[in-house]
Amino acid sequence: MRTKQDRAAHLAFRTPAPEGDPLDLATVFATLDDRLPADAVVTFGAGNHAIWAQRFLTYHDGTRQLAPRNGSMGYGIPAAVAAAIHDPDRRVVSVAGDGCFLMNGQELATAVAENAKPLIIVLNNAKYGTIRQHQEQAYPGRVSGTGLGNPDFAAYARAFGAHGETVTVTDEFGPALQRSLDSGKAALIELKVTDGRLAPGVTVDSLRKESCHV
Repeated sequence: MRTKQDRAAHLAFRTPAPEGDPLDLATVFATLDDRLPADAVVTFGAGNHAIWAQRFLTYHDGTRQLAPRNGSMGYGIPAAVAAAIHDPDRRVVSVAGDGCFLMNGQELATAVAENAKPLIIVLNNAKYGTIRQHQEQAYPGRVSGTGLGNPDFAAYARAFGAHGETVTVTDEFGPALQRSLDSGKAALIELKVTDGRLAPGVTVDSLRKESCHV
C-alpha cells in the first residue's frame, strides 16, 4: 500500500501543473520528454535550471545523465559536446541556465568544427537563479551581483554556425524543437523565462511574500 501511494505521489509531482507563466517551463519539458528517445544523454551544470530536467524528464534504463555532484557551473555544455562527439548516433541534450551557459558556451565552436549535434536548451531568466533565491530567502529585496546582462543566445549560436531559436511563449516551443532536431547540426533553443521565475513553484514575489510571514 505504501509503495502504491509513494508511486502515485511521484507521478503527480512530475505531472506539469500550469503556473500562469506565458512560457510554462513544466509544459516545455514535458514536450521535450515526449520527443526524446529512451537512450538519450542529458547533461547540465549546477543551478536551479536543472530542477526542471530532473523533475519532468523521464529517465529510462538506457538514458544517461552527465552532471556534477559538487555544484560546478559550466559543466553541461562541454559534457554535451563530448558526448555528441563520442556517440554521434545518440540524442544529446544539455539543459543550461544562462549563467551556466556563459561559462563555457564557446564550446559550440568545437561542436560545429567536429560536426557534433547536441541540442542545448538555455533557460534565460537574466540572473544567477540559485544565488538569487538564497538572497531573497535570507535578505528579501537586497539584490547584489546576481543580475545578468545577456546576449541574444540564439544569434550567438548562429554566429558559430549552429542552429538557433528563441522561445517566449509555451506554444512556440514544440515547433522550435522540431526545427532544431531537423536542422542536422548543433542547435540551441533559448527559453525566455517569465520575469521573476526561479524554480517550479518559486518566484521572486513568492519568496518575498513568504519572508513577510516569518
